[in-house]
Amino acid sequence: MFDGQVILITGGTGSFGRRFTKTLLERYKPRKIIIFSRDELKQFEMQQTYNSEVMRYFIGDVRDKERVVQACEGVDYIIHAAALKQVPAAEYNPTECIKTNIGGAENVIHASITNRVKKVIALSTDKAAGPVNLYGATKLASDKLFVAANNMAGGKTEFAVVRYGNVVGSRGSVVPFFRKIIEEKAEFLPITDDEMTRFWITLQQGVDFVIKNFARMKGGEIFVPKIPSVRLLDLAEAIAPEVPIRIVGIRPGEKLHETMCPQDDSHLTLEFDDHFVITPTIKFFRYVNYEINHLGEQGRSVSKGFSYNSGNNPIFLNVDEIRELHREAAV
Repeated sequence: MFDGQVILITGGTGSFGRRFTKTLLERYKPRKIIIFSRDELKQFEMQQTYNSEVMRYFIGDVRDKERVVQACEGVDYIIHAAALKQVPAAEYNPTECIKTNIGGAENVIHASITNRVKKVIALSTDKAAGPVNLYGATKLASDKLFVAANNMAGGKTEFAVVRYGNVVGSRGSVVPFFRKIIEEKAEFLPITDDEMTRFWITLQQGVDFVIKNFARMKGGEIFVPKIPSVRLLDLAEAIAPEVPIRIVGIRPGEKLHETMCPQDDSHLTLEFDDHFVITPTIKFFRYVNYEINHLGEQGRSVSKGFSYNSGNNPIFLNVDEIRELHREAAV
């Protein structure tokens, strides 16, 4: 699908962008891969590893509409990964978070339609479902913008969203934090609540899911993978079984369990073998049958009141499985 194509990744120097780039170079023969981000140092560091002749590095900010339009000239596919993601930072700097996560989304949509990009997938988060913090609220607004963009594009550009949970070992994950305080000889691991759960996915699984959804998408879907959950107590046991834990209480903006398919969207949710699709709340200019995707996979409506959250997930990893997943993710 990506052979001979031009792919642009916003926020491309992040962990997702680097792994997506690695995967593209190993599996496909793209004509060009454009890394669009605002950090020149990260771009320089990424260039030391990914220096193929197909690579292009554009310094720019998704807040800058003119620069985004310029970067998208001749592009076939876009992965929008740029965002301000740190929950506490968003609470203290709400305007900056809004400018990047909502204003940036608008600019990517405008640039995609202007340049007649074929397909765009925006990365989202479980925190966008029933948000309780500003970061989640901005990502929900971004999701809505990308879904509605299909009407604006009139079928010339297709937009979809991929929503998933915590990525094993990513900068936003609790794992690097645990490992840091273990290295500093901490007397205990802080656990916010002994019942807290989270969805768990490896970076490569996230990349593979996005790639497959480019083939599946018709435009307007929010794709949600079926992935396991972990209990934070089990996670602590897997990482540092010899270190005692201490319950410190839920932090502002946190949930006990994260949701990816809200109950209020059950009438819009379709279940497939390995994923869910939340269909648009609005009517499009054209009829789209989301029950069968472009890969021929058949979906079915979920029951009324259905929700998919990390607490009611039928699949949980035990301590040994968590350790094995972390070993796989480190490869």
